[in-house]
Amino acid sequence: MRVDEVFHVGTLTCEASDPLAEVARKMTDDHVGALAVLDNERIVGIISERDVVRAIAERADPQESTALSFATQQLETATVSDDTKDVARRMLDAGVRHLPVKQGHMVIGVISMRDLLAIETWL
Repeated sequence: MRVDEVFHVGTLTCEASDPLAEVARKMTDDHVGALAVLDNERIVGIISERDVVRAIAERADPQESTALSFATQQLETATVSDDTKDVARRMLDAGVRHLPVKQGHMVIGVISMRDLLAIETWL
């Protein structure tokens, strides 16, 4: 199966300069576990619930610390034509649960480990 058959179209984002408190609020409001981090409309990282928990554990000030300061900046991505098994293996190897999905140079969505698990469960 290919990524274009299962990923979530549309990418929820935050700005690199957004405070962690705002990032957490957005994740909660939108019921998502990760946001793409943008700097002038260019994706520069991804921040997840795990990153926010790490920030709390490190006693970061949620009003002063920014999304970029705790985001993963070594960005793995998937393409719409990637095989889902290959994407799952890459996610496991990298220890991540979300990957931005690209079509050409544009990020058009996100695929999560939950999406990949659903394939195995329902097919």
